[in-house]
Amino acid sequence: MSIDNSPAAMTAPSEADKAAVANLPQRIVAAWKAHDAEAFAEVFTEDATMILPGLYRKGRDEIRSFMAAAFAGQFKGTQVTGDPLDIRLFNGTAGVVVTQGGVLAPGESEVSDERAIRASWVVVKENGEWKLAAYQNSPRDAA
Repeated sequence: MSIDNSPAAMTAPSEADKAAVANLPQRIVAAWKAHDAEAFAEVFTEDATMILPGLYRKGRDEIRSFMAAAFAGQFKGTQVTGDPLDIRLFNGTAGVVVTQGGVLAPGESEVSDERAIRASWVVVKENGEWKLAAYQNSPRDAA
């Protein structure tokens, strides 16, 4: 992973950076809607981590493989939704996004309480493009 630590990159994030980071969840939503594991994985850095309840995957290849199998199995016919609750860019190269959403079962237009989640996204600017370095979600409501 190549992160730009030049003085220019360490300045306050631009409006274009803010827009690109805010769009990352929508790129995931679109890839999921298409059941496109390749497009899903491309949002992540090469060495990214993805943590879901009971699951840990490290690296774009593991994430891609997991999602390909999930789109053919447990996530077949589903969609996902997620809207930013908080976006914090620390400089021109790193930040955190917190989202709320969840998995929509076939035919659903709103996330059920049992599938509602909140997620943390660690984002980095890599070779001029914002990517997801780490993702973790958990149930929105306490059990």
